[in-house]
Amino acid sequence: MQDQENKDVSSTPEDETVQVSAATAADEGVSNLEEQLSATEAKLAETHDAFMRAKAEAENIRRRAQEDVSKAHKFAIESFAEAMVPVRDSLEMALKVESPTVESLKEGVEMTLKQLSAAFERNRLVEVMPAVGEKLDPMKHQAVAVVPADQEANTVVNVLQKGYMIADRLLRPAIVTAAQAK
Repeated sequence: MQDQENKDVSSTPEDETVQVSAATAADEGVSNLEEQLSATEAKLAETHDAFMRAKAEAENIRRRAQEDVSKAHKFAIESFAEAMVPVRDSLEMALKVESPTVESLKEGVEMTLKQLSAAFERNRLVEVMPAVGEKLDPMKHQAVAVVPADQEANTVVNVLQKGYMIADRLLRPAIVTAAQAK
């Protein structure tokens, strides 16, 4: 029995090789896992850095867009104001004339009106001046009275005040009287 115990306790060189191989394989497995872990951590750090940069860039774009919108609101009428300055200058010069004549005042007013019309045109400010007999358009005209007339019902009889549009948006409707239904 003791021989059997000695056999069990004693190991053969083959057994030792298997044990060493198993230990080496375990060490290599741990080493391989550590390499994978460090590679994954590096990739995670790289991805986190890219995410933080993208987040910062998106925040910068949002901030710049807000600043652009703010500036657009603040300076929206800059072009129109630049066109109106010469008109004001002309009016101030007319008031400085020592002894104006009716003809010189009329000429100055006509020149100022031309400047104002040019400023309106440059800034896409268009008159709404319906012709007599034109169909009443509630999107552009405001009828303040309905009068008997010898024309078709709901047509313009008289224009009391011109209207204005900026591009395609109505600024002020034309004030008109309309024909009454017969």
